[in-house]
Amino acid sequence: MAFQPIVDVNQRKTLYYEALVRGPNGESAFSILNQVTDDLLYRFDQSCRIKAIELASELGMQERLSINFLPNAVYEPEACIQATLETARRVGWPTERLNFEITETERVNDRQHMRNIIERYHEMGFTTSLDDFGNGYANLDLLTDLRPDTLKIDRELVMACDSSKRRQAILSSIVALAETLGIQLIAEGVETREESRCLLSLGLPVQQGYYFSYPNLEALAVVDDTKYD
Repeated sequence: MAFQPIVDVNQRKTLYYEALVRGPNGESAFSILNQVTDDLLYRFDQSCRIKAIELASELGMQERLSINFLPNAVYEPEACIQATLETARRVGWPTERLNFEITETERVNDRQHMRNIIERYHEMGFTTSLDDFGNGYANLDLLTDLRPDTLKIDRELVMACDSSKRRQAILSSIVALAETLGIQLIAEGVETREESRCLLSLGLPVQQGYYFSYPNLEALAVVDDTKYD
């Protein structure tokens, strides 16, 4: 696992670390996921959750831990979460510091199944995020059925937002929508100071990206304080 910080620029601190799967030689998540067949999906998803919690505990993480999961790997939320809960108890990880990010939404045809997962996770005390919002299948219509705690705005909307009036207009609309729905926003893929400052001015202080830190393999990055200036 590699860990990448999610920061609040206003508070000048790290709120979360996202756990990102890597191969034994540092291979990307994309290359690993391409090797996971449907019959291995459940075991892979469970193993990633367990590894992320164990390693976060070993590293002494005090922030919230955000774990990606594949909805199609969850056949029944209560049954599939048992190994996660057992691991959290074993290492002393508070369940209220677990956030689950929904990925691979283009592969999920049963919206009710996804909604059920989110509702059951909320009942268990977890928070949930919808990843890659604004790109591909993670779009506006999902919010008619799903009630995640957080939306992660895709890099495509963040990229060069400081020089794009159209992106700024879209981002401002998303901020207004999120406020109405009571959803927190995270801007993904922030790569420059100019992007970060622009996002902050638009009401998007919670940010993630290479500007703050690259994912660190089996380590927790400490964000340089100058990144907040």
